[in-house]
Amino acid sequence: MASNPPGPCCFTGFKHEGTPSGSQELIDGVKTYIARPQGDAIEKKAVIVISDVFGVSHNSMLLADDFAANGYLALLPDLLEGENLPLDVFETGSVDIPSWAARHSPAQVDPILDKIVNYLRSNQSIERIAGAGYCFGGKYTARFLKEGKLDVGYAAHPSYITFEELESIEKPFSIAAAEIDHIFTRDLRHKSEDTLIGTQKPYQINLFSGVAHGFAVRGDLTKSLNRFSKEQAFLQAIGWFNEYL
Repeated sequence: MASNPPGPCCFTGFKHEGTPSGSQELIDGVKTYIARPQGDAIEKKAVIVISDVFGVSHNSMLLADDFAANGYLALLPDLLEGENLPLDVFETGSVDIPSWAARHSPAQVDPILDKIVNYLRSNQSIERIAGAGYCFGGKYTARFLKEGKLDVGYAAHPSYITFEELESIEKPFSIAAAEIDHIFTRDLRHKSEDTLIGTQKPYQINLFSGVAHGFAVRGDLTKSLNRFSKEQAFLQAIGWFNEYL
């Protein structure tokens, strides 16, 4: 594994302030939150927000809104088919995590993400598509960095990525990493860097000091370092997409 399977740090977090302003729509049977940029410009570029284990959550919808505010059509599909995990799942033991994970493997998630990509390219005439994956979603960002799928990818503190998936990317890939991370560890980060060099594709790995796994989507924003790092990680994604999308 280039990044370990989800652990306790993947199942905790803080709800962020704000009111989502997008809409819930059905795309080829997939419930999808959509945030559209303001203005009359014809949408030719899109960002698919590929969520963590909390799925179409309040925080993820706010991220989609942020991408739309920066000029991108943003879609947040329900890759978990309604089986989003609650924030307290690890403490309460209310869900059998291994069984849950088995129900949301590439065999189930890939076809859902394919529907969204195909919808954008065929029905909306979108010319370029980015993937922004968080934790669980980082794996699928890497898997879909292929011709005809995603044109560029960004992942924050990814989990579950295999070295084979990382070796197989065909498009630019940017990663925002946390210093305190038992999933995307320092050793795995360095090995991932070597792997990315071997792909000969544009890549970027930014390391954020003093923050933990999950900081870019569900950190405690009452702490100034968490807020700063979350904002900078988002700007990393925007800068990467502006360059390669």
